[in-house]
Amino acid sequence: MAQRVGGFRRKTRSKLRKSKKDRGKISIAKHVQQFKIGEKVCLKAEPAVQKGMYFPRYHGKSGIVSGKQGKCYYVKIKDGNKEKTLLTHPIHLRRL
Repeated sequence: MAQRVGGFRRKTRSKLRKSKKDRGKISIAKHVQQFKIGEKVCLKAEPAVQKGMYFPRYHGKSGIVSGKQGKCYYVKIKDGNKEKTLLTHPIHLRRL
């Protein structure tokens, strides 16, 4: 059997890159933002923080907050016809 090539961030050079105007220090408000269950959010990864990041395939998708675990939130999204649940840190979420 051949070994699997590549890791978590493989082929994401342009997808997980900040624009020139967004570079610099990360706001502390983004780290501690709160969401209510049932709130609509957009998945937008913060490339400087790898902890709590979802799989890059779901970048740009929108979903609904369905629960909380520690500091992170469960987000339900539609992937084709399937409904999936992602556990994501709030720094990677934006309100809609």
